[in-house]
Amino acid sequence: MKIPALCPLDGRYSGRLGALRSVMSEAAFAACRVRVECTWFKLLADLKLPRFTPLSAQESRLLACASTLTEQDLDLIRALEFDGYQQIPPTKHDVKALEYFLRLKFKNTSLKDRLDWLHFALTSEDVNSAAYALLLADGLEKVLLPALEKLHKELVKLARKEARSVLLARTHGQPAVPTTFGKEMRVFCERLNRQLKFLKQQKISFKFGGAVGNFNAHYAAFPRVNWPRAAQKMAAELNRGRKIKLFLSPVSTQVDPRDSYAELFDNLRRIHIILLDLCRDLWHYISAGLVRQKTAAGEVGSSTMPQKVNPIDFENAEGNLQLADALLDLFSRKLPVSRLQRDLSDSTVLRNMPVAFGYALTAYQSLEKGLAKIAFDRPAARAELQQHPEVLAEAIQTILRAAGYPRAYETLRDFTRGREITAALLNEFISGLSLDGPTRAKLAALRPETYLGRARELAEEKYD
Repeated sequence: MKIPALCPLDGRYSGRLGALRSVMSEAAFAACRVRVECTWFKLLADLKLPRFTPLSAQESRLLACASTLTEQDLDLIRALEFDGYQQIPPTKHDVKALEYFLRLKFKNTSLKDRLDWLHFALTSEDVNSAAYALLLADGLEKVLLPALEKLHKELVKLARKEARSVLLARTHGQPAVPTTFGKEMRVFCERLNRQLKFLKQQKISFKFGGAVGNFNAHYAAFPRVNWPRAAQKMAAELNRGRKIKLFLSPVSTQVDPRDSYAELFDNLRRIHIILLDLCRDLWHYISAGLVRQKTAAGEVGSSTMPQKVNPIDFENAEGNLQLADALLDLFSRKLPVSRLQRDLSDSTVLRNMPVAFGYALTAYQSLEKGLAKIAFDRPAARAELQQHPEVLAEAIQTILRAAGYPRAYETLRDFTRGREITAALLNEFISGLSLDGPTRAKLAALRPETYLGRARELAEEKYD
């Protein structure tokens, strides 16, 4: 019988998160730890330490394949930690259980006489720090970044499609001046594009210097080895073939400072604020009847009001973005802080990083789904704009000021504020002004639907 899901990520939204689960689940984390242990084992062999016979090509391949864990492997690792296995009592320690797992895995291979080199001179946090860095890099590179880039691409398409679709802009919720729907979407494209550039440049730190970061045990055993250089080789091996890079913290305590984690999480939060802003604007456009949503046969918007077509995808995205950000904010404030050289209050917090990524991915998917269902109602938007000829007041007073008309702004202010302006009333006002021919011609040519400045060009501009 399947255990009932406590979290919607493993219940309601579980079908959406397969890609993320493959790189950030507990099983993926175990695989990252195994990769770290085996990579270090291979690097130790390259150092030609006494009594450490060099690895054969076959043994190197064996170590490289060890991080592909089966369900039976994961069950054994759990048993070694919690229940014990054969003559091995339960470790009650996750990293030590992993070390014992590798000893069992390799005990009947040609590596059996070198198993004491597993986890040599390491503290658990060396393994965990590198494994969490791998986990974050994989989640970002393989899942979140592709999803965000896809969202950005869809927004750019929408902006260009609606580049000429006039829209009454509102400031403080009040009619302001004309714009286009495409240009307003382009604002979000630009904001998102800037943050994506930062996100692609993020590097994730880890430490690999032993119990308190000084390589104490390493130098006690082999004082002539350049252990910092060996740790740098470890970083190079872990970075092989990846776009989001890891880097070795030059100085640490037992734990990595994790300032790079905060930089990553804050970058994601800035992106989420942009997406929240987009969701809320689209919600308002839908509410105002300017954006329509496609319907699906049999779909229900309300259990009692059959006519409802709710903006549920944007509302779902909004809620999941807020959930993700609540966790990301906690991580940014919590993880760079550790009492003295180490405390364990970060342990359970670190295990929840994939949860934040899960809520973020769910939000991106909902937003993408919502964007695929909307259509801008151009006739409705044009009709609304034409009902507000007062939006030309800015243009009129600016043209008058350019022509040297006295108190131009104050004249328009006194005429327009607190009254309903019609096209006829506006034309009558302009006719009563003492103007030269060219200025009068400029004013006569003004129309709300053409008073757009560079809105169209801004929406259509190509990215470098």
